[in-house]
Amino acid sequence: MRILQDIAELLDKLEDQTADELEDQDLDFKQWDTKSRDKSVRQVVHMAVCMANGGGGTVVFGVADQVTGRSKAIIGVPPEVDVNLLKKAVYDQTDPKIMPVFEILPVPEGLGRLLIMQIHPGLPPYTDTAGTGSIRIGKECKPLTGTLRRKISIETGETDFSAELVAPADPSSLSPTALETLRNLAKAERAPDDLLKLDDLELLSALGLIKKHQLTRAAILIAGHEEVLRRHVPGFNWTFLQMASDTNYSNREDRITAIPFSVQRVEELLLPFNPITTLEQGLFHFEYRIWPEVAIREALMNAFCHADFRIAGPIMVKLYPDRLEISNNGGFIGGITPDNILHHQPAARNPLLVEALTRLRLVNRSNLGVSRMYKALLMEGKEPPMIQEIGESVCVAFLKREMAAAFRVFVAQESRKGRDLGVDTLLILQYLLKHPELETSVAAGMCQRSHGQMREILSAMEKAGYIEHGGAGRGMYWTLYPELYQQLSESGHPERERRIDWDAAKTRVLSILMNRSKKGLPGLGNAEIRQITRYSRHKVLRLMKELADENPKISRPGPGRKGRYEYGLGEHGD
Repeated sequence: MRILQDIAELLDKLEDQTADELEDQDLDFKQWDTKSRDKSVRQVVHMAVCMANGGGGTVVFGVADQVTGRSKAIIGVPPEVDVNLLKKAVYDQTDPKIMPVFEILPVPEGLGRLLIMQIHPGLPPYTDTAGTGSIRIGKECKPLTGTLRRKISIETGETDFSAELVAPADPSSLSPTALETLRNLAKAERAPDDLLKLDDLELLSALGLIKKHQLTRAAILIAGHEEVLRRHVPGFNWTFLQMASDTNYSNREDRITAIPFSVQRVEELLLPFNPITTLEQGLFHFEYRIWPEVAIREALMNAFCHADFRIAGPIMVKLYPDRLEISNNGGFIGGITPDNILHHQPAARNPLLVEALTRLRLVNRSNLGVSRMYKALLMEGKEPPMIQEIGESVCVAFLKREMAAAFRVFVAQESRKGRDLGVDTLLILQYLLKHPELETSVAAGMCQRSHGQMREILSAMEKAGYIEHGGAGRGMYWTLYPELYQQLSESGHPERERRIDWDAAKTRVLSILMNRSKKGLPGLGNAEIRQITRYSRHKVLRLMKELADENPKISRPGPGRKGRYEYGLGEHGD
């Protein structure tokens, strides 16, 4: 959900973007129907149901979503609209009952106020009292069909495929190799000794995997032998491919084995391609692999634990010359997307399976696994994992990269000082090593944080001596401190490089403006200059202010989206 301050900042972007472009999974803009009270109330109820089924979110009433220009887009909500009556209408007309929170955001445009409806996450599915429902998927409210209802039931744990009882609790159904591997992996993660000392059936029972003297499907996934896996989880298997190119492979292994042994075997197959390299840098001695072991383990456990075993198809591990890909059938659930996965509440497709592996410390239910993958790569100066949802599957890709020695030494030095750099800090530092500056909005998107959270993180980094800011207000931007840039970058000339980029951009824009003026063509708008320079809107405003101050023949645009910078119409003329 979005706080009022976040929404107020987004409204400024309406000057050159439509509200529809600003919408997201947890945010929608709606125009208020001033002609029909009944239609307006129905729309409020509809959006409350949609957002509740989609994991909660914020609806801003009083904004036209297909109009550009803040003054035109913000229409407002009439002052006579009573939020208490709206709250009662939503409560009375939803099943189960939804209790929205309404807030008023004053604005200078239109009717002078916007109505903000906050819907907290609950336990879907929700419908109106007529039985009609919708669910938020991306930017749209889609009908709550049978398929989507089934997906919700999985997300809420009502239908846990891994918890179904499938076979008698007979030791002959279990794989001694799988159980030995399970104990070894759990011991390495410091799982409780009293748990690991239990015999096989006692261990599975203590983990909640045996109920009423019956093995659950989760028990078979963790400890079953191949024949039992084939019988009770027919969609389960895994494939390893060593790819020679995008279309050909040189080595392949297909197996049906319990999850602990599967993870260990894949790690063994990757080992020859992921050797330990030793690097000495001054007082520091590092041993590292191309792909950190912790990142591979987390990706494999996620793939095996969150796969949809109802869909026939393997957990796929593809080793390319330049990358490693790990994928599984079953898309994201519970409102998780690649754009919010770092901080979203955890959601398990197979809750019993995940719970058992959590007690053995092989899986973390606090959603730290993805952060660990990120941190293991970023602290070595490598790109974070690329996480994609492709249809009904999820793919995690790790690029093949060597460790950046200077950056790794820096992380170690900060650790000695008691500064454990988090994922947000590492992401920002890595970005600024490749780009001259960073805006708060870009940082928020990259770190999957709200603008308010991002401002606090950036301010803390400035106090720590990592970055400094320039500009003010909405035009504020952040850069690495020159001394830190020199420490981490080979070139060591951050200020010079930034000025060269900046001056080159000004020269190019000035040249185009002069050329268009000679040909009698119109000048350039902010959007066109953004395309030319690849700068953001606020950065273009800074660039053009500086350029116009230096060149009086450049006229500044009037208000609105159609305003243009022209050459030859300045104070002194031609």
